[in-house]
Formats: sequence, C-alpha cells, structure tokens
Amino acid sequence: MKVALTGFRGTGKTSVGRILANSLGLPFFDTDALVEQLVGMPIPEIFRQHGEAGFRALEREVIASLWDVEGVISTGGGAVMDPANVADLRRHGRVYLLSAAPEIIVERIAGSNRPGLTDLSPAEEVRTLLAQRKKAYIGAADTCIDTGTRPPREVAGVILRQIAGEDGISPGERRDRDTLLERFGLVALRDMLERDPGLRVCAIAGHPCAHSRSPLLYNRLFENFGMHYHYTLLEWPDAATIVRLASLLPLKGLSVTIPFKTDVMRHLDEVDEHAAAIGAVNTVVRCGGRLYGHNTDWVGVRAPLAHRRGARAVVLGAGGAAAAAVYALLSLDMDVTVLARRPEAARTLADRFRCRWGALEEFKGSDADVVVHTTPVGMEPDTRSLLTPCDLERKTTVFDLVYTPPATPLIRAAGEAGCETIPGTEMFVHQAAEQFRLITGIAVTPELVREMLA
Repeated sequence: MKVALTGFRGTGKTSVGRILANSLGLPFFDTDALVEQLVGMPIPEIFRQHGEAGFRALEREVIASLWDVEGVISTGGGAVMDPANVADLRRHGRVYLLSAAPEIIVERIAGSNRPGLTDLSPAEEVRTLLAQRKKAYIGAADTCIDTGTRPPREVAGVILRQIAGEDGISPGERRDRDTLLERFGLVALRDMLERDPGLRVCAIAGHPCAHSRSPLLYNRLFENFGMHYHYTLLEWPDAATIVRLASLLPLKGLSVTIPFKTDVMRHLDEVDEHAAAIGAVNTVVRCGGRLYGHNTDWVGVRAPLAHRRGARAVVLGAGGAAAAAVYALLSLDMDVTVLARRPEAARTLADRFRCRWGALEEFKGSDADVVVHTTPVGMEPDTRSLLTPCDLERKTTVFDLVYTPPATPLIRAAGEAGCETIPGTEMFVHQAAEQFRLITGIAVTPELVREMLA
C-alpha cells in the first residue's frame, strides 16, 4: 500500500503522515528529509546555494525513487506542480491533498526558517501560491481534506476509514445511489463499488454519449499509470440527475458532452476563466465536495492550428463548440468570421467576441485561410457536407471538429480541393490530454493519447 500526502506547508502532512504510518504498520517517507539526506544540508541552505530550481530537481529525484514503495509519503505542495511527480505518487497509490485557509497556514508557519519563494509578505505569498497551484492541487489528489479545524489524529482517522472501505455516504444516500445506478443501466458499476470500495470513478456525461471513445481512452490511461480508477458512461436526458448521481459516487471527474456543456454550469461551485468566457464546460473536477468547471475544447482547437497564427478564419456554426473555436482562434490573433445557417445565432456569438458574422451562404473560400467546422453535419450516419471541393481554395486549412467518422464528408471534400486537413480526432486528442491533466494532475502527450486510442 502507498499513501501520499501533499499540500502547502502548515497543513499537517508530516504529523498526519506519521500517525498513518504507525497505524498501518508502514514506513514513513518525508521527501524534505530525504532531500536533506541526499545532499547533506538543511533545506534553507539548499535554497540559499541552489535556489528553488535546485531544490525542485532534488525533490524530483527523491520522488522518482519512491514510485514503487509501500509506505506513507509526505511531500510539499510545490512537488505536485510537476506532473512527473504526480505520476510517480499516483502509481499504485492514493494521494490526499491536505488544505487549510490561507490565514491558518500563515499562523502555522510563522517563525519558520525556510526562505520565501517570492518577494511578497508571508500572507501575500501564501495567498498567491495557493491561487497559482489550485488547479494542480485539485487534479493531483484522489481526496481533498480541510485540516484547518481538525487535529492531525482526526485527519488521519478520516483517511484510515477511507482506506478501510468506508465511503462516507449515509444508508439513505446509498439507496438513492443504487436506485439511480439501476435507472442508468449501471448495475455492473454498483457491483464493482460493492466489491471494491476504494475504486475511484470518472465518467462522460451526455445524451447521447454511448458513441464516445473517452471510456476506452481513460481506462487505458488509468491502467498505464497504475491508477485505481474506472471510467464509465452517465447517459441521461437531464444534467441535474447526472450531477445528483455523480455526488453519490466516489467520483473525481466528468467529461461533459452535448447537450449539457452549458446546463451543467449552474450545478458547479466554481468555473474557470476560460469556461466562463466561452460559456460552456466540458470538464468537471471534484475535490473536497466541490465541483470545478473547465473547458478544454478550446485547447483542442488551438493546438492543431498554432502554425496558422494571424490567419483569416471562418467558423461554421454558432453553438457551444463554435464558441470554443472562436475563443481559441482569437487567442492565436486570427481575424474571425462566424457563419451559421441561422444568421441571428451567428450574430449573437460574434457580438460576444467582437468579430464578424454572416449567413452560411455568404462563405467565400478565397477569403479564408482557416475553416473550422463546428456543427454535427457529417457525423455518422449523416453523409452531408456544408462545403464542396469547389467552395475551397488550396491555401486553406480545413479543421472538422466532427470525429466520427475520422474522414468526414467535409474532410474528403477538402482533400479533393488540395487543402491541408485536420480531422476532428486531433481536437479530441488535444482536449483529452488537457482534460486528463486537470482531472488527474498527470501530463500526457498527444502521441500517448493516439497510442491509447489505436
């Protein structure tokens, strides 16, 4: 068994870790102490001689040496800013984030001889670093525990009960959970949780979503990184019921697809700046009983088009995917026009982002360096395409966000016209890599995602 505790200084990692190690009969590893042993000098001296970068390199070396140990590991919150550290801590282990309010942390670390990481006052530094590390902290942890008002022994008790298989839900909540699982057709998941209470769950939420390749991808990635997780489908006609079931599961993350990317936002505790600007969430991360919303669709559009920075772009469609596309293209300094079958929808979207708009019939291939198609037209079994080869110029890059089939009617038409083509699988690959990092704290390359999908 491997249990890893992380969090900012002053959240109780060392005290809780020693109690856990003693209770479980396991060795205790404090990465700061191991770093000091490795170089034969105290942490403050390491910072003075080698700076934070030197310390982080030593910390990385120590954590890499612990990837296959059995024991309780205590490591600093800065460590999980490095996804490689998160991958090693997560492998065949459980990661707990210990947190506390900034003012409590400041009080607890007062008088420490460890140098600050910024030129800010101690209170400002704590608030700033907590904000900067928030996404990484939430992603890296299986469970988040507030230690601000709890003594170390009580925190250790919470963790020990989880390890023993207690899921923390009441008998009434368990009945509700099992009833919903049966209604969703997920009796097998209910049985899995009964047999294995330590299992963590992720899922795709949508209606429909049975066609999604996310379960295949995620379950292979979980196996690849030695994570005790299972990814499933939450297919249901309304977002509220899905969120209710998710709250009753040992759930870490949701991939959100049509038609819930906007509806789900009202059920969340926090939404990041990108999702708020786009007006849609496709990623939900759960930690400490709170739901955090993100959007990675725009990353999936941006990454494959980074080489066309500053181009003239046309977005076909005016829905949620179109909003993510416009946001991504503007981040690449592109001149964007939105065209849709309903011009009023195109105008509404364009007005939000201060770009041009028009009817779909106004498309002129000679005016576009980049075309991004965001409607469902061409998704199996649909065989239509909004554009023909005659509509397109050879200089144009055509990106179809539809990824089933991989060679859509639009991609085939663009190929016939001699255009550079980008299939929707590329959007899926890049958005999924970013989504996996948000949910797990582990960075995966596009190449690994493609390999897992093959």
